[in-house]
Order: sequence, then structure tokens, then C-alpha cells
Amino acid sequence: MKVKRIVVGPLEENCYILNIDNNYLIIDPGDEYIKILNEIKGNLLGILITHYHFDHIGALQDILDYKNVPIYDYKSINKEVNIEKFNFRIINFPGHKEDLVGFLFDNKLFSGDFIFEGTIGRTDLPGGNYKEMQESIKKILSFKNDLQIYPGHGQSTNLSKERKNLNSYL
Repeated sequence: MKVKRIVVGPLEENCYILNIDNNYLIIDPGDEYIKILNEIKGNLLGILITHYHFDHIGALQDILDYKNVPIYDYKSINKEVNIEKFNFRIINFPGHKEDLVGFLFDNKLFSGDFIFEGTIGRTDLPGGNYKEMQESIKKILSFKNDLQIYPGHGQSTNLSKERKNLNSYL
């Protein structure tokens, strides 16, 4: 699976384009839908939404107007999803927002605004809850160290690197 990060919008949100054999999934189409669609060189199969903050869904309707595809989000938590050659699990990680989910593909987690390199997502915005964030941190700490983390903003990281920092929030 090829992963391409596209930074979009004024808050520099990470939109990810996943590609297997010219089949595509889009994660968090935050803004600049033409920039996103220019990366799709084959069959768009679906859109994955980590959470419904404006900077993560700003281009959603424009992309759906281009091609009406299924949306995968918090309504499908704890489900295994198989689309063509894409296989992933949808995991609930509330704290930054009550509807936040991560998408786990093997050892790759697309975490939205749950975990960033060196920090965690804010809990002081509407839908945020620090106690829920702590529970989500406990959940992620049960994963293997080689877990690659693709956050909603900034650079990718891994659980081994973030483990000590995450423990400091508990």
C-alpha cells in the first residue's frame, strides 16, 4: 500500500491518499479538493473520516459530488473493513473529539488529531474530554512499538518514539 500525504488548508491538515493497484482511499479530505483529486489516477473506492472538525472535512462534499463513494467513520467503530485489497480496522479514540476514530492498516494507524509527533490532540474544543483522552492513550499503549502513526497534522511518527510522551499524560 502506497501512502501519500497532502497538506491542505490554512491549518495545514494532512490528507492521506492510499493506493493499491490504482485503487484509492482518501483519508480526511480537509480542503483543496482539486489538489486531492489530482492525486487519484484510478478508481476511488471510499473516503475515511477520522473526525468531523472542519479542517478534516472541508473538501468532503466536493469530492462526493465528483464521485459518490462510501464514507467510513465513527459509525463503524470496531469493525473490520475489506474493500478490494484494502483491509483495515476502525478503532474509537475519543478525547480530542467524541467521534474520533483511527484507521489501522496492518501496522499503520491514521490517527487524526489523537496523537501527533511529540504530543496529543487538544481536549479543550467542543467534543473534547481529557478523561476520554487518557483512556484512548491507555488503549494505544497496548499496541506494538512498531506501529507507524500518521497524524492529522505534522510529520508521521511511531509508537516506540511516542510511548514515553504518552505515558506522561496518564
